[in-house]
Order: sequence, then structure tokens, then C-alpha cells
Amino acid sequence: MRKERWMKKKGRVTGIGNYSIASSMRDNHRRPCITCTTFNILAPIYKRLSPQDESCRESDYKAYWLSRNHRILDSLLHERSSIICLQEFWVGNEELVSLYEKRLGDAGYLLFKLGRTNNRGDGLLTAVHKDYFRVINYRELHFNDCGDRVAQLLHVDMTASFSQCRSYDTRQEILIVNTHLLFPHDSSLCIVRLLQVYKILQYVESYQKEYKLNPMPIILCGDWNGSKRGHVYWFLRSQGFVSSYDTAHHYTDADAQKWVSHLNHRGNICGVDFIWLLNPNKYRKLLKTSWSEAVFGMFKHLLRKASLKEEDAFASLKADSDGDYITYSGFCEALRQLNLSGHCYGLSEEEMKDLWVQADIDGNGVVVYKEFQQQIWKHSCLDELSDQVQDGVREDAQEQTIGFSVENAVLFPPEVEKGSWPENYSLSDHARLTVVFSPIKMTCSQAVSIKSSSGMEV
Repeated sequence: MRKERWMKKKGRVTGIGNYSIASSMRDNHRRPCITCTTFNILAPIYKRLSPQDESCRESDYKAYWLSRNHRILDSLLHERSSIICLQEFWVGNEELVSLYEKRLGDAGYLLFKLGRTNNRGDGLLTAVHKDYFRVINYRELHFNDCGDRVAQLLHVDMTASFSQCRSYDTRQEILIVNTHLLFPHDSSLCIVRLLQVYKILQYVESYQKEYKLNPMPIILCGDWNGSKRGHVYWFLRSQGFVSSYDTAHHYTDADAQKWVSHLNHRGNICGVDFIWLLNPNKYRKLLKTSWSEAVFGMFKHLLRKASLKEEDAFASLKADSDGDYITYSGFCEALRQLNLSGHCYGLSEEEMKDLWVQADIDGNGVVVYKEFQQQIWKHSCLDELSDQVQDGVREDAQEQTIGFSVENAVLFPPEVEKGSWPENYSLSDHARLTVVFSPIKMTCSQAVSIKSSSGMEV
């Protein structure tokens, strides 16, 4: 049935024409639904028109960028998603901004735009449809890092006009985040991407505490500039988030090559665009625990990349000590040598101290071999993580709320769903991802600590 929804009478979905996943699901009245689209629309200031001349950019040719963005808007308005999250939105061009404000505004959307810091020229645009949502609050997050990246947070409530959902007679609030993480031009920048996600989750957590909010669904959208093999993916999975596209297609965490969503400037195709969902009934680790494990996983990966086995790695780390243990200074020096700190980016002194506290289990000021094994070199596997991050309700949790089931998800152009990139696709260097969510009644649970570890690829 899922495939049939994506087929036209004589071929696959085109994304612009007589078919859209959003309208198809809305026309199916068995259950109400909301839809969410994320799309990196490739800012004209970055779009190269000539491979031989990198200075030749689309932004210098108004007819080109104007035509392409009209086609992007045509596709978005045809899709008619309840939530639209765009990245690489050219905030520095008033005419393009006015175009989006006019066309999306006339279609009933509320728009929120945010430029990157240091006047980079591009940024984010998040639009929510007034027929589906009332905006309770809007916040902006500036990472103030080497990539000048930003994020948007919208706190929304399903409107009364969404009457089928109102029959649940429970809270129907959602937190929506839109972001675009740094591109890892080299492996030393991977820690920056991990830090950016950590800051997002910290901000969401502090926002919920500030307003004393009860558990509610959290949707994270954007261009994550990293695949299912990376530490960002596993960090989010350890926090209970699921990739909506993979959920819809019954793909596992190990299915990393099933789909792609980006043709990058190096000519590589990869899957980097995600719509993450965290339901309020998810068991979750403490955020700081997940963060420490993610960094230790990256730490271990880099040590192994340097051809160090467990005992050799420990010996290397304790080289500056007088005994069979690792000191804090030796630990910090190892982080610096592995490019995880010591730059204008990377781990701060406070973050390194937090990691050290996690590694020094007994708190005696040094890390012995057993602690090194348990906290830095411990093993995990994909099945272990999948088993631990699961739906579940605490016995003492009685409060009812609304969560989401993933009904459907589609990438456009359709070729990317099979892992290839079509030569004739010109809307962007990213695919458009749309996910259909159906509200479901559930019993919420509080966060609980679960033991697991990372150690995945960068």
C-alpha cells in the first residue's frame, strides 16, 4: 500500500504535477495527519554555474536564481506540507526573501527566517501553516562557532480547526527545530558538528525546564551534513530520536546505503537530510551521559585510526604519568593531538573536565586501565543500541499526551530512494524530504538512564 501511494498511473512520483504525498495522505480520512518537509534549497551565492570557474555563481544571474526559486516554491506549494523547513535560504537578498514571504504567506503560512552569524548571506526559513498550528513561542540559537551556524526552535500547538485530533482531549503541543550543521571539510571538524547537536539538545532541554513543559513530541529537521555511519546519528539515536524516513521504510540503523539525499561539491552522493522524531514515551539517557559516550566513541575511533589497539592506546595516554594510570593533563594532551580540542573550535576546558569526570569513575584524580576500558574503550554494536532505545512507559507514568506515528515518507527526486543521483535534477544539490505524521494518544514517560556506548565511524 505504501508503494501504491507513491505511484502515478504511468510511473513514479514526480513531486510537481498531479500527485503529492501530503495531499494524498490528507485525502485519506481514516486518520488525521500533519506533514513536514525539509529541503536545502542551495543558496545562489553557493551554486556554481561552471565547474571550471568557481567564481561564477548563480547569484550573479538574476534570471537563473529567480526561475529556480519559483520552481522550488511551485514544488513546495504543491506538496502543501503543514511544516516547511528550508536551509541555505538566501536571507541576504531582499527580492528573494520577498518572493518567499509573498507566495508562502498568501498560501497561509507563518514564516520565520534566521541568517547565519557574521553576515554569511544564507540561513534558515521555517514556515508553519495557520490551518494546523498556533505558534506559542519562537527562539533562535546562535552557535557562534567556526561555521557561523544557527538553529530555530518553534513551540507550536495544533489548532482547534484540526478537529479530528482535538477529540483526544489532551495536550497537542510540539517542538520543531530547523538547523543546518557544519560541513566536515576534514575530520577535525566532526567534533564541531557533534557540539552543535549537543547545544541544540541542551537548548531544547533548558527551554522545556524554563517553561515547565510536560513531555511532547520533538521534531528535528535539516541538513545534518553527516550520514547514518556518523557520531551525530548515533548521538541522536542514543537520545531516543528515530529517523522518520528510515522508520517509514522499515530500514535499520545498519542500512546506511539504501538512500541518498545530497550530491556534494566533491561529487560524492550521501544521505544527510533527516527529519528526526522523538516521542514523549521514549526512554532516554541523561543528555550528558549520551554526550560523553559520543565523544569517547569519536576518541576511540581516532585512536584506532592511528593503528592503536586497546593496550597500546592506554600506554600512549599514560606516557606522561609516573604510574600505571592516565592523568588529566595526559588526557587533555591526547584530545589536543587528535584535534578534538586546542583550536578556535572543538572541546572547551569545561567540556574536557566533564569528560574527565565521566572517565574517572572513582573520582581519585587518575584513570586506571579498568576505567579506561569501561568508559573510553568499551564496545557496542548496532543491535545493542537498537534494543536499548525503545518505546516504553514507566510503571509510575500515568499522564496522557499526544505523540506521532510515521505514516509515510518520500524523497524527491525518486531516484535518490534507490541510492542514485539523476543527471537532470536541477532544483538543488539536495533532495526534498517529506514525512507524514499521524497523531496518536500515548502515555508519557520521564527520561531514564540506559547504559550503552558509541564508537561509530566519523
